[in-house]
Amino acid sequence: MIIDPITLSESETYKYIIGVVLPRPIAWVSTMDNEGRSNLAPFSYFTGVCSKPLTLLFCVGLHPNGEKKDTRLNIEQTGEFVINMTNEETAVAMNRSATILPRGQSEFEWAGVTPLPSQKVRVPRVAESPISFECKLQQMVVVSEEVGGGAAIFGEVVCIHVRDDLWENGRINLERYKPIGRLAGAGYTRVNDLFDMQRLPPPVQ
Repeated sequence: MIIDPITLSESETYKYIIGVVLPRPIAWVSTMDNEGRSNLAPFSYFTGVCSKPLTLLFCVGLHPNGEKKDTRLNIEQTGEFVINMTNEETAVAMNRSATILPRGQSEFEWAGVTPLPSQKVRVPRVAESPISFECKLQQMVVVSEEVGGGAAIFGEVVCIHVRDDLWENGRINLERYKPIGRLAGAGYTRVNDLFDMQRLPPPVQ
């Protein structure tokens, strides 16, 4: 089967990509506007970029009416954000924060989570999150301003918060962390079925 993406509608393309690229980690992004009003929203187009400097990337789409989302508007104003990681314990609150609220109404209160002051940015982090990355905007790449398009937001990490019980012998304890991943539709997955594969040495010449 061969698919030419130009023949697909925006909704068909979206359903295809979220059904193929998975599981996806979830960036639970907190932001603040110039008036000090906080926002919290999850995004699953999310990954690491590089380790020097430590840089993360997530992508923000547009509302169905073509308007920018509060997350992008706030980052354009302040250049700061926090990526809070999600796990089994925060899944319900994270999902609740995906509700579209009027601009200026805080998803922290709506989702029932606690804002905590950050160390190096003005934006609050989520107290219940197991790991949080304070970020300053490195660059924003606007791919498309059409519905279905959006912007890739690169953030340089300036401070990391890790729950004390997760850090063990220089590594994150995965069993305590209990991360979750995004699937298609309303689906999510746990990380509880693992296997290892060692990299092969280069062939002898």
